[in-house]
Parts: sequence; C-alpha cells; structure tokens
Amino acid sequence: MVARIATMAFEGAEARCVDVQVQISGGGPSFAIVGLAEKSVAEARERVWSAFSAIGLGMPPKRVVVNLAPADLRKEGGHYDLPIALGLMAAIGVIPRDAIADYAAIGELGLDAAIAAVPGALPAAVAANAADLGLICPESCGPEAAWAGDMAILAPKNLIALVNHFKGDQALARPKRGDLLDGGPVPDLSDVKGQESAKRALEIAAAGGHNLLFIGPPGSGKSMLAARLPGLLPPLEAAELLETSMVHSVAGLLQRGRLSRARPFRSPHHSASMAAMVGGGPRAKPGEASLAHNGVLFLDELPEFHPQVLDSLRQPLETGTISVARAARHVTYPARFQLIAAMNPCRCGGQAGADGVACRRGARCAADYQARVSGPLLDRVDLRLDVPPVTPADLALPCPSEGTKEAAARVAAARAVQGERARSDGVARLNAVVDGPGLERVATLDEAGRSLLADAAEKLGLTARGYVRVIRVARTVADLDGSDAVRRAHVAEALSCRRGDAPAARPAAAARRATASF
Repeated sequence: MVARIATMAFEGAEARCVDVQVQISGGGPSFAIVGLAEKSVAEARERVWSAFSAIGLGMPPKRVVVNLAPADLRKEGGHYDLPIALGLMAAIGVIPRDAIADYAAIGELGLDAAIAAVPGALPAAVAANAADLGLICPESCGPEAAWAGDMAILAPKNLIALVNHFKGDQALARPKRGDLLDGGPVPDLSDVKGQESAKRALEIAAAGGHNLLFIGPPGSGKSMLAARLPGLLPPLEAAELLETSMVHSVAGLLQRGRLSRARPFRSPHHSASMAAMVGGGPRAKPGEASLAHNGVLFLDELPEFHPQVLDSLRQPLETGTISVARAARHVTYPARFQLIAAMNPCRCGGQAGADGVACRRGARCAADYQARVSGPLLDRVDLRLDVPPVTPADLALPCPSEGTKEAAARVAAARAVQGERARSDGVARLNAVVDGPGLERVATLDEAGRSLLADAAEKLGLTARGYVRVIRVARTVADLDGSDAVRRAHVAEALSCRRGDAPAARPAAAARRATASF
C-alpha cells in the first residue's frame, strides 16, 4: 500500500505539482528517496528521522522508498521535508491516509520537529488552489499562502500540532492574510531645485512607462531625480500585485505575508554579476531584473557595470521575460521593468560636461567611457537627457510649489487615457510597449509632425527601433497634454529627449566627434 501526498516544484515563478509516494515493504531497514532528488532533498531522510524521534515516533525497521514523481523533473530545496514526513506517517498509520489526500504540503523540518519557513508559499498556494487542493505550510508562511484565495490552509508551528489536528485533538485555524501595505513615504519632487527639463522627462517616463537615461556631471541631481520616480507611479493593480508578489515569494523576500502595492524599485550596485542581474546560479533564482517586474530598475553609474551584464538586459527590455538556460533546466521569469539609468559624461567626473568646461583628459576620455554602453542598449532607451550642473543661484531659490502630488496626478490621468485606449483599441496598457498596427492606430501624426520626424530620422540616423520609440514618446506627451492627436510640438519634444542619436555611416573622425559630444 502506497501513501500519497502532493507537494510543489518551482519552475521560475510558477509551481508545478509533484506526487510524493511513500511505500513501506519487507526487507532490511533502509530509506531511499528517488525521483531526481538533489542533495538537499536526499538529506531529508536525516531530518525526518530526527523529527520523528523528537515527537516520540520510531522509524519502521523495514525498507522505505519515497518516490517523487514525475521522475524527470529535478527536485531541489528543503521544502520536501514536510510532505515526505506526512507521507511516511500516513504509511505507518499515525494519521489517516485520506486525511492528507486533498492537500499539498511544503515545509522544512528542524531536528526538533519544528516546521521552518520556505520560499515560494504564494505560488505553491496558487498552484494548489488551481488543482483543487488545500495547502499545508509552515506557520510563518500561512499569511502569505492565504492570499491565494478561498482554500483550505493549515499552518502548523511544528509536526506534533499537525498530528494532533488530523487526530482531532487540536484544530488548526485558517491563517489570516498578511497586511496589504501602500508603501512607505517617498521623497518629494519639490526637493529638487532647478532641472526643469529633467523633471519633465521624469514625468513623461512615468506616464508612458518609458526607459530613461540621465547624463550629467556628479552632483547634478541624477540619482536624486531617479529616487523620486516611485512617487509618480500609480500603485500596483490586483493582477500586477499577484505577479510581482509571486516572484518575490520565490526569492524569499515576503515577510509574514505582507504584500505592498508600491511598485518595486531595485537599485543594484554596479559590481553586480550577470547572475545577480538577470538570474541564475545553481538553483536559477530570479535576478534584479525580475525582482523589478512591474516596477523600476535603476542603474546608477551605468558605464561602470560590466558591458556583458548591461547587454544581458537587451532581450528582457524587448520581451518582458528572462530565460535562464542551464544544461539541466530552462527557467523563465517575468521581467517587464522600466529602466532608469544615470551616468557621468566621462570617467574623470568633476565638471566634465558643464557649459564651457571641457574634460581634463580631452574628448577621448568621454568617448572611451561612453563606449562601455553599447549602441543597441542605448537604442532601447526612449529618453536620453542632459542634466546640467545646479548653479548656486538655483540652490538659493525657494523650493518649487509643485511637487510629486501634482505631477503624479497628471501621470495618473495620462495612464487612465492609455487604459481606456487599451480597452477600446486592444493595444497594450502603456505607450512604451504599444507596437505594430496598434501604434499606427493610436499614434497617427499630423502632417507637420510626420514631416518633422522624417527629417529628423534622416539627419539623426534613427534606427527603426528609435523611430518607433520617438512616436511612442510623442504619444505620451500628447496624453499628458490631453490631446487626442499627436502634433508637431509633441514630436519635437520627443526628439529633444533623444540626445546622442547620430548616423552610423559617418567618417571615423566625425563619428569620434559625435561620440565625444554624447
């Protein structure tokens, strides 16, 4: 007779059901776990033995075989401890076999039979609910799992509490959902003095979900401006909240089931490796790009990142997903993020790039420094803006009367227009990802706008991608102005935010001069 219970294996941010089958048969005492189990799963034998001893149970002096099906799916992680223990207890008659038939279980056992928290409780609960199963999980994971919907959830603190529940001696209450947070206080845009063009670009980026690059000398306020972007963005909608929280759950970032409606803002250090940025490692964990899903990925000191790390972002910027390929597995994570970056004009910093002040090392310094960021990556950045130094006169001015609240209201109005357009025309929710015939329908330029864009495309050498992105930005500018039509003025403002475009087919000297003036 085989005792069975379900558990979960994680593939990206999704959970897949695994059938845990426990059989006790004649033969010498042994304990085998089969089904492509990695070392941490195979070690469950020792933890289960110790946990049974802690609650006064003895292991049967027979041959025990635990099969994790399907056998061709790699099993890894400590969350297999609890289902193996439950299956074994059902096999030896400690708990009824039918009591666990309608549950999936995840949890790591301590040597004292305590059930420790494991990552992935939310996607596990979602998958269990879809399979018409309840979920047994650690007590600290209960508030997180409760977000999956109206389903049976047991969240015991230790193994003895679970045994008592199934015997009817102690009833475990369904855990309550964790808190839904609106996010903490964010810095206000009114703190920034001067930089009106940069503030406008930040507002356009927030309204349309566009990628943005600030270029300016140290101390000009690039990072300060980027830190104020979260305050302009609307809170996560229900579907976005679930997607984002599932990724964070797999990464182990949810504390006591607390979910936040604030959009993620990830700011990795420029020493981040490729695995840290796009995901990977032995267990193919999500990287910073996936943790920024439905939010913002801020890369400060952009050229200081390794060029290969930066170029690894090119595909997710287009597709919104990241595929981590390994010899033994292939994992896909969502990664629809908004890229915000900042950089100095050259390596030496100082006053390089300031009006009338040249770089101390000459034009070659700026050319070499900016060449660390590839052209294809820059082509995926919709807005590229100069941020000049802040003058003492700017600092002496009083704080602006208009701040984050007013700008966020305009952003919300523009996004509401895009949402209505998505429902009526069947296009994407944000202008930054509208493409193909949908873009032609919703962003038809007037005659003057088409003429201006055609001239600019020829003079600036816009690529096809750059041409489309100018139209997308112009559509956002029109939305902020409350205009149904995309006019010449909107195209002109979009083009003014494309600093650094230059024809590819230029003589070498001209190309070097163009690069130096980046």
